[in-house]
Amino acid sequence: MLITLKAGNLAIKFSLEIAAVTAFAYWGGTVGSGIVPVLLAIATPLIIIGLWATFAAPRATRRLRLRWRAPFELGAFGLAALALLTASTAVAIVFASAVTLNSVSPTAFGQWAD
Repeated sequence: MLITLKAGNLAIKFSLEIAAVTAFAYWGGTVGSGIVPVLLAIATPLIIIGLWATFAAPRATRRLRLRWRAPFELGAFGLAALALLTASTAVAIVFASAVTLNSVSPTAFGQWAD
């Protein structure tokens, strides 16, 4: 049962990462007019994907140590929650709450890898 909970926790974290990228794309699409929203809807998610792949992903070649990675990840999720405010306050609150709960779980399950 514990293995199932651990796997579920990691699956939820990955889902939150996908939701964050989607939030950045949505936000980019709502900024400005003309070509600007199109460019931002493409560039913003690509930037966050690149940063995440470089500094936070489990197989990243330059993965940050936990003491720097945790604030980096929470900062990225926080910015995604702010981006979701352009869609809905309720959606942003639900997302931020899910991130908060999911961030506590690695401590309980011993899933913080360095």
